[in-house]
Amino acid sequence: MLKFIECPRDAMQGWPRMIPAKEKIAYLNALLRVGFDTLDFGSFVSAKAIPQMADTAEVLEGLDPSSTKLLAIVANVRGAEEAVVHERIQYLGFPFSISETFQLRNTNKTIPEALEQVQTIQELCVKNSKQLVIYISMGFGNPYGDPYSPDVALEWADRFAELHIPIISLADTVGVAKPEGITSLFSALVPAYPQVEFGAHFHSTPQAWEEKIAAAWESGCRRFDSAIRGIGGCPMAQDDLVGNIATEQLLQFCSEKGIANSLDTKTFAEAMVLADSVFHH
Repeated sequence: MLKFIECPRDAMQGWPRMIPAKEKIAYLNALLRVGFDTLDFGSFVSAKAIPQMADTAEVLEGLDPSSTKLLAIVANVRGAEEAVVHERIQYLGFPFSISETFQLRNTNKTIPEALEQVQTIQELCVKNSKQLVIYISMGFGNPYGDPYSPDVALEWADRFAELHIPIISLADTVGVAKPEGITSLFSALVPAYPQVEFGAHFHSTPQAWEEKIAAAWESGCRRFDSAIRGIGGCPMAQDDLVGNIATEQLLQFCSEKGIANSLDTKTFAEAMVLADSVFHH
């Protein structure tokens, strides 16, 4: 079974047109009917830095009940404190960059400062019956010249596993991952930490998505982030956003490989139509 994590937050956060809360609610409710395991629906971050997400608490109030779990991104303890009070939210996601340059750009923290934040947020999650998802951002390399090797990513995954973080997602923030790098990381981590759920958050050019998914799947990864139409990318990264893996591509991969999933194809098709009306300039 492949676990689908749909990421409309990633799609919306850098979108040039401000999407009104009412539109976000309608789109997210359509997604909640599809059968995704988890919806990365919004973020409790600086409204100045990411204005598109300023209405996350308001949007949350408008969401219909669903078996799909909700994940909100936070970038610091203050955001985590805002998020944990909401009963509907099961997961808090924290982007932890192993590139010092990007950690500073994304959360205005050095790597040691970010680690302190993670420890405090993990305590908040445990206390409030939430689960923390750590995204190892720039997990496959970075364009800034910061030191990188698979060993750096493995060392950080080790640190987070020791902190009892339940879910660790390796993030290809700027789309540089190659199949051999993906294979080396997941094939090392998945058997080493059976208590941890490892995920893949890939950004990709249209040509490379399939080899990335296949490399992760064949190395034991069962949790995949994606976004309908492949919209998204990190507005704090390079100027040219490399989009997410498209959910329809992930669904195609499952179909071709005979992999079970929980998505309802009829409601998925309806959500894709709605996406076209939400994501216009």
